[in-house]
Amino acid sequence: MIQNISIPAVQQLELIKPQPVTDTPTPAESLNSFGSYLKNAIDGVAAQEQNVQTLNNQFMAGKVNVDQVMIGSEQALLSLQLTTQVRNKVIEAYQEIMRTQM
Repeated sequence: MIQNISIPAVQQLELIKPQPVTDTPTPAESLNSFGSYLKNAIDGVAAQEQNVQTLNNQFMAGKVNVDQVMIGSEQALLSLQLTTQVRNKVIEAYQEIMRTQM
């Protein structure tokens, strides 16, 4: 059997009371986190490029198959293309901001 348990009105209001937001980053903190995100992304692309170089060397020595080399090189190429497009969009956004009159 299901019983109705009533919560006093004061407790119900406390349950729906919005909680204060305390973790709002400042603009400087946001810039630092965005900068570190970009640095990590660029470091990841560089690591993929180095991995492709290693795979190429191992392929020449006969240690890996050609399909592994092709997959690694395509992944590195796609990462580089994505990074280039992101850079282009960031530059476009910066130029648009600079064109706006204050």
